[in-house]
Amino acid sequence: MTELAAAELSPASRAFDAVASSFDDRFGSWLGVAAQRRAVRTAMADAFPIGSRLIEVGGGTGEDALWLIERGRHVLLTDASPEMIRVANRKLGGRAKDQARVAAADEIANVAGGPFDGAYSNFAALNCIRDLRPFASGLARLLRPGASAILVMFGTFCPGEMAVEAIRGRPRNMFRRLARGDVPARLGGHDFTVRYHRPAELQRAMAPWFDLQSRQGIGTFVPPSAAEPWISRHPRLLAALEKMDRATSSPLAMFGDHILYRFVRTGAAADDA
Repeated sequence: MTELAAAELSPASRAFDAVASSFDDRFGSWLGVAAQRRAVRTAMADAFPIGSRLIEVGGGTGEDALWLIERGRHVLLTDASPEMIRVANRKLGGRAKDQARVAAADEIANVAGGPFDGAYSNFAALNCIRDLRPFASGLARLLRPGASAILVMFGTFCPGEMAVEAIRGRPRNMFRRLARGDVPARLGGHDFTVRYHRPAELQRAMAPWFDLQSRQGIGTFVPPSAAEPWISRHPRLLAALEKMDRATSSPLAMFGDHILYRFVRTGAAADDA
């Protein structure tokens, strides 16, 4: 996959390009983000046995890929941001079996190297694309039947975010996840849009190639990143909230900051509509 010229990048890719070099410094020290990431990693370790060949969609700077590689999995990381890929390749230092490549989520079918034993996408990379159907059909071409796909996307009704935004005096942000269609976002001085995909919409896009096995709330009580850095200054409170998340992640999945969807690849041909 050749790297895209800057003029060809999507608005979201340009935004993440702009923050790639400082991304880990900004988010790496936030304890609330780490707590949500621990929950996702627990699910990934359960879904992907040691030795699995995995493809990551929207892998960013490679934090999750590195964690999995150090625990015996093989990861091909993809991301639509060339700068994120550069940071990830430096971080992985040759430990990834296939390293990292520039590839947008909705063009994932163009990636060579399948079939893979599993796939994952963490922290809402898929909320940066409008139409999930090309992604789903492309991913189906890359995964063997029976493979797990873990997709972590923004929840569409997050009381934690509503509370944080109300406290911070930003009422316009309290209900943004209820919006349909494109929602404005800004990062690194660049404007782009996100979409808060509904669960039913995601399931329709993934069928008939994938069956939904389970949903898990990520950050049901652990607050969203909008609560940083305040929540990081209260580690005992955060530990209690993380424990509450573990106890309620399935029944309260719909209230999570993120929702972890675990799909399994069916035997449907990748070209079936």
